[in-house]
Amino acid sequence: MNFEELRKYLIGDDVRMIDWKVTARTRSPYVRVYTEEKDRSVIVVCDQRMNMFWGTRERLKSVTAAHATALAAWRANAVGDRIGAVVFNDGEIRVVKPQRSQKGVMAVLDTVVHFNAQLNVESEEEQSPGSLNEALKKALQVATHDMLVVIVSDFFGVDKTTEKLVAKMAQHNDVIGLLVTDPVRENPQSKRVTASDGKLQVELPFDKASIREKVRESYRNERESITHFMRKLSAPLLEISNEGDVVEQVRKHLGVPAR
Repeated sequence: MNFEELRKYLIGDDVRMIDWKVTARTRSPYVRVYTEEKDRSVIVVCDQRMNMFWGTRERLKSVTAAHATALAAWRANAVGDRIGAVVFNDGEIRVVKPQRSQKGVMAVLDTVVHFNAQLNVESEEEQSPGSLNEALKKALQVATHDMLVVIVSDFFGVDKTTEKLVAKMAQHNDVIGLLVTDPVRENPQSKRVTASDGKLQVELPFDKASIREKVRESYRNERESITHFMRKLSAPLLEISNEGDVVEQVRKHLGVPAR
């Protein structure tokens, strides 16, 4: 509730709102008028780890996550909400406190760009599955009550701790998950592919039908596990692919006509 004004008492006013100090000083009853705050804060948890530095179509997953974060930030700003973020990689977490201004949007985007620019094939940063949970702990400190938390990630490293953290967050906030995916997981191309983590290199025999099916099955199990624990919290999970416009994908998920 925001304090709006101090005015003279009118018949029908709630006597609990009488300001007794002002009433005693002026010898006339005055009440304090409050208005309910209609806006809310939006916190985007944006994953920029090395596992997001992957893509076989139009973009890398890290770039798709950046697009989704930008969309959330500008949308929040357009409707008058505050926008903040928790952006993280394998070794660092940065918190941008919610602000209701274009300056707040740019603070979020500048942070995402900073983290995104650090991703490269020569990076010596060790992959850290646990950093997702550390980022969610930071988000919990910011998202105290009645906020919208948007988790933009491929959810690498999800475990029982992740479920507990998201469950705690969902007790007093609305939570949406954006699962960033690449088409190769769901529909591997029927040819051999060379993959590398920057240190080791391996040839993946996707020309074998049995291998392609194992890749599909692995992805289905992974997606079902994430969907299951989000569903238990009544938190929607939207898939955002590296292939196709991010805005149009979100519109389709939300049932909004394209324009």
